[in-house]
Amino acid sequence: MLHHWRVGRTAVLLTALLSACAVDPSPPAAGATPIAAAEVRLEVQSAPVAGGRVAWAQIGTGSPLVLLNGTGSPMAEWDPALLGALAGNRRVIVMDYPGLGGSTRVRGRLTFNRLADVVAEWMARIGVPQADILGWSMGTFVAQRMAVRTPERVGRLVLVGGNPGGSRTTLGPRWVQRADSDPNAGLGTYLRTNYPRNRCAQTAGRGFLRRQAAAVRSGRFPPDRVPSRTYDAMVAAEDPWLRSDGNARQLAAVAADTLVLVGREDVITPPPNSRQLVGLIPGAQLAVVRGAGHSVLFQSAVAAGAVESFLAGDLPPDARLDSGCPPGQSS
Repeated sequence: MLHHWRVGRTAVLLTALLSACAVDPSPPAAGATPIAAAEVRLEVQSAPVAGGRVAWAQIGTGSPLVLLNGTGSPMAEWDPALLGALAGNRRVIVMDYPGLGGSTRVRGRLTFNRLADVVAEWMARIGVPQADILGWSMGTFVAQRMAVRTPERVGRLVLVGGNPGGSRTTLGPRWVQRADSDPNAGLGTYLRTNYPRNRCAQTAGRGFLRRQAAAVRSGRFPPDRVPSRTYDAMVAAEDPWLRSDGNARQLAAVAADTLVLVGREDVITPPPNSRQLVGLIPGAQLAVVRGAGHSVLFQSAVAAGAVESFLAGDLPPDARLDSGCPPGQSS
């Protein structure tokens, strides 16, 4: 499963854990004027969608880029540094899935088809007929289903730390699966599973947690409300995804230019999953970041830079990406 650990909801542990200094990891992309992480602010709006309301926010100007987060992760759990870097020359748009953050629940069983349709309807409601779509972790499932079901909504497609579902999926090692099923797992587990076990990567992970928590505490980000009912429904939706080859079979119809990005040390969705996606999506490009884990977008600025280069059509097919941290993940 692709749980995104509840990084913003254990304040006491957070205070004890984030004692190391960390710097904003996102330098400006060429020709861009990024927004500093400490200045990123999400002004929440709301749109009627699927009989309920979807909370959303935007930052920056230019071509629209919609970000789709991981399991149980509202917009408040994006990295302010990542948002600021991508908003240097783009209109970055984030949202809360139904039942998370400021969004109301939708009736019926939650599936990735349902979430894809909600996102497509929400885009139409806010006047964005088409956007580049970036999905991370579970968000890659939603993004893949959008590319199949509503291709007119998808410009370029970026899939970070995902898998195609079904028999082609490679699960992480047993220790990760055990940690992933632990209902009491906290920030320590998040750091252990999402970042390589070395000082460089762990410091980067703590830096992300520091930035995200500061944004929520200051009111620049909304409260990251995650009801257990919604979280459990998202986890439950992953089981049929892993049992069925239906999505994988349909990826041959994806027409969007696609980047598949993964940390080489990702133990939640190991790199063979990304190679499967590249083989299934026509013309898809693979980028592997050395020394990075599942939270590659939050660990190193090189990931944001690669995304921006791809969206601008400037990422070479043989790009060699390095997080700046040594490789290796403890078991």
